[in-house]
Parts: sequence; C-alpha cells; structure tokens
Amino acid sequence: MAFEFLEPVSEEILEEILNFPQTSLGNNIAIHSEENGIPDLEGVKIVLFGVKESRRDVNGAVESFNFSSVRKTFYQLYPGNWQTKIADLGDINPGASVEDTYFAIKTLLAELLSKQIIPIILGGSQDLVYAQYRGYDNFGKMVNLVNVDACFDLGDAEKEITGKSYVGKMVVNQPYNLFNYANVGYQTYFNSQEEIALLDKLYFESYRLGEITSDIATVEPVMRDADFVSIDVHSIENLETRSNTAFFSPNGFNTREICALSRYAGISDKVTSFGLYNIQNLELSKNNSMLLSQILWYFVEGVNFRKNENNISSKNEFLQYKVPVHDEVLVFYKSERSGRWWIEIPYSSNFNNKLKKNTLLPCTYQDYLEACNQNIPERWYKARRKNEL
Repeated sequence: MAFEFLEPVSEEILEEILNFPQTSLGNNIAIHSEENGIPDLEGVKIVLFGVKESRRDVNGAVESFNFSSVRKTFYQLYPGNWQTKIADLGDINPGASVEDTYFAIKTLLAELLSKQIIPIILGGSQDLVYAQYRGYDNFGKMVNLVNVDACFDLGDAEKEITGKSYVGKMVVNQPYNLFNYANVGYQTYFNSQEEIALLDKLYFESYRLGEITSDIATVEPVMRDADFVSIDVHSIENLETRSNTAFFSPNGFNTREICALSRYAGISDKVTSFGLYNIQNLELSKNNSMLLSQILWYFVEGVNFRKNENNISSKNEFLQYKVPVHDEVLVFYKSERSGRWWIEIPYSSNFNNKLKKNTLLPCTYQDYLEACNQNIPERWYKARRKNEL
C-alpha cells in the first residue's frame, strides 16, 4: 500500500541517463520506472522521493517543483568510495486534500523506516516536515528534530497547519513524540521575541546563523542527536527560488556551509530521514539544481562514513571521564575510534521521567573543558529539564 502513491521517474530523465558515463550515479541507482515498476529494495540503504505539495505554503501554492532538474544534475555526479545502495522511488503527487498527501508521506516513511531504509525527501512547502515527523508515530520512542532554517516555524498551533506553524503542531498534537527540537541558523529579525521566549521555555535548542558560521563544527553533536533532519533551502544565502522577491534573503549559509551541515546529518548514526523543503522555481537560477544535488551528495557521503557508535553500553572503545561540578558529577565518554564526545543524562525515579534509563547526549570536547571549569553545559541542562517536565 505504501508504494501505490508514487509516480515513476519521467521517461525523459531515464533517456538522458543512457548518455551518462557508466560510473555516474544515474547508472548505479535503482529507479522506479513506468516499465519496471518499483525497484527491489533488498539491500537498499537510502531512497529518494519527491513530494509535489505546497497548498499550505503561506505565500501561495506553486506548481513548478522541477525535481527532474535536481535528478538530472544528481545523476550526473560520480559516487565517492561508497558501498551504499540507493533507489529513486519517484514522486508523490498532491492528494485530493493536503491531509491525503500527509497520509501518503507518513505511510511511505513508516514502511521505509521499518525496513531500516533512510528516506531523502525532496519537498514542496515546509509543512510537509509535519508529515515526515508523523512517520515516526510507531517508532517506539520519542524523536529529535533538527531544522536548518532562518525561522523557528512555531506559529499559532491553534490555527490550520502551514509552512510557518508545523513545529507548533508537533508540540501540541497527539501522539506526543517530539522530545527535542533544535533550530540551526535562525536569524533574529525573522523571529518574534515571543517565539524566542517560548522556545527557551520548552527547553528546545536554537543556534544563531552567526554562531554556526563562525564555527561550523558546533553543529556536529546537534546533528548527531537528531532522528530526522529538515533543511529549508531558503536558509541558503542568495538562493532565489521564488519570483516573489519578498522571499529573497541576502543572508544565510553559504554553499560550502550548507553542504557541511548535510554531511554532518549523513554521518550521524542516529539520523533515519532527511528532507529538503521549499524546492520550487529552480529555473530562476542555473546553479540551484546543482547546489541541491551536491547537498544530497554530501548527505549520502556522510551515511557511507558512519561510525556505528550508537551503542556505548559496552564501553569497550570509550574512555570515561567524571567531572564534579557543584553538586553534580557529570560523566563524559570519548570514543577512541572517532574522538567524538558524549555526556550522560542521568535517570531519576523522583520525576515523571520521559527516559527509562540513563542516556547519552552528544557533546563537544569544549563542553568537557567547560565542565572542568565548573560550568554546566547548556545542552545537558536543557536535556535534563525536558526529562523532568
């Protein structure tokens, strides 16, 4: 049932692939075609599909998605030293209602997650992130979202969901699956002080654009803690994807930084789905499709170099450091394999705890140094407070 919503990749693209070198991605990806149907997903690790939906875009629906343009440039690229099998499932067309489209995304995502396949979503309006989130309803645990976006998109949860209010819907709508929301790259002038205060009250995380661009590695542990990641392509500086210039922002991540963020998402052992949203009107710039293709390339590159360090319970390859800070003893772990750091979030039976055991939060070496200087890391404090709410 999950695959019945999918439209095959266009014959035009399939014909163009025939002219690409045999070693290009296009000739090494299993593709949903009219002739052959849905490809066999046995052994496939990553799948790509598009969603042509934008009716809940606050600036009006668009119809020019040009996913074929992204596919064409992506297929022309060469893979790295990859072992990962990839499939392209085609596109989900708009349903009779927006809710029908959400249902199709949720159903497909849940099916892929159950097969331990990582979906990459090429999306229209950003409210589709809500459907991506709902794909985790039967995941068996609470999940973390990292959203690369200039805006928080909390919006008014009492009103109809839009591309500017989907995060608020995640917070208030049952089932309550969202444990943490981290915004990466927000720009203060696009967010009200009320939203900034609410994000802090909920102990969610936010990182200003300047904070990340001054040290891009700051976001690595944030991505390492994500279950799913979304990127609003409007967070990229000077990316023009609308004829309406009200949406053209001169500030944002540059092309190298956005590719680095994508690779961090890919290399995270925990990330199980990845979405690019607000992809439309790519013809407004000849570089748009190639940039999005390279963002996808870096995500796949990251997946291929995962360290499989999710399980620290054995502790065989980890060094433990205990740091007394005030009346707490913070427990850090450092991987001898990758050099990455984690900090333990203790379980307490004194609270209605969302966690049933001690858990580990990715952190940085700088967090360890701060603890040694008697400063409790902010991410640790927020994670612990969320457990106790």
